[in-house]
Amino acid sequence: MAEKATTYYVPHSSPWPIFASIALGTLVLGLVHFIQQNTSAVDNDGSLGGLMFLVGVAGMITVLSLWWRDTITESLANMNSAQMDVSYRMGMMWFIFSEVMFFAAFFGALFYVRNLAVPWLAGEGSNEMTNALLWPEFEASWPLLMTPGGDTTQAMGPWGLPLINTIILITSSVTCTFAHHAVVAGDRAKQVRWLGITLILGYAFLVLQGYEYKHAYQDLGLTLDAGIYGSTFFMLTGFHGLHVTMGATMLTVMYFRSRKGHLTPDNHFAFEAAAWYWHFVDVVWVFLFIFVYWL
Repeated sequence: MAEKATTYYVPHSSPWPIFASIALGTLVLGLVHFIQQNTSAVDNDGSLGGLMFLVGVAGMITVLSLWWRDTITESLANMNSAQMDVSYRMGMMWFIFSEVMFFAAFFGALFYVRNLAVPWLAGEGSNEMTNALLWPEFEASWPLLMTPGGDTTQAMGPWGLPLINTIILITSSVTCTFAHHAVVAGDRAKQVRWLGITLILGYAFLVLQGYEYKHAYQDLGLTLDAGIYGSTFFMLTGFHGLHVTMGATMLTVMYFRSRKGHLTPDNHFAFEAAAWYWHFVDVVWVFLFIFVYWL
C-alpha cells in the first residue's frame, strides 16, 4: 500500500457533481409529475412521470457508483492526508446536522398541528368563531380520525409492527457498533459478520414498514388523503424509510469493501461515516415511535 499522503490532496475536476444534479433533478421532477398525474381529476395514468422517476433513479445509482469508485481508489492509494480526513469528518457532521434540521421541520409541523392548530379549530381560547364558522361539530383529539369531508380512518397502534421495528433498529445499531469495534481491532471476520447482521436487520425493517403501509391502506383506511393525521404519518415515516434505505445502501457498500479488506484500523472513515448515519436514523425512529405512534 502506498505511503500516507502528507499534503492536502486536491482531486482533479470531476464530472460527477453536475451529473448527479441532473439525475437528481430528473428523479424529483419525475416523482412530482407521477404524484400529480395520479391524483389529478383528469384521467392520467402517470406513466410519463413514472418513467422520468425511474430514469432519475437509474442515473443516481450510476453516478454514485462511479463517484464512489473514484473516492475508494483515492482512499486505497492513501491520497488522503490527515487534514483531508478532518475535512471528511467535518463534512459528514454538517451533513448529519442538515438532516437533523430536515426532520426537526417535520416534527415541528406535527407539534404545531397537535398543540396549536387542532385546539384552535375546536375553539380553544378566543377562537370560538373559528370553530363556529369552519367546523362547528369539531372536537379536538389526536390522532384526528375524521376529515372535514366526513371520511374516517383508524390510528396505527404502537405495539404491533412499530414496536417490532423499533427493536430491530435498536438492535441493528448495537450490531453496527460491534462491527465498528471489529474494524478498529483489525478483526475482519467479526467485522463482516456483524455488518451482515446489521444489513439483515436494516432490510427487515424496510420490508416490515412496507407491510405496515399495505396494512394502513387496505385495513385502516390510513392514506395520504386521510386528513392531517395521514399526511403527517406518511410524511415522517416515509422520509425516515427513505433515510433508512440510504443508510442501508452505505452499509452494503461497506460490507463488500470489508470482504475485500479495504477497511483497516488506520483507514476506515468511510465505515465510520456510514455508522454515524445509521445511528442517526435509529435515533430519529425512536422519536418517531414515541411521538407518531405512541403519544
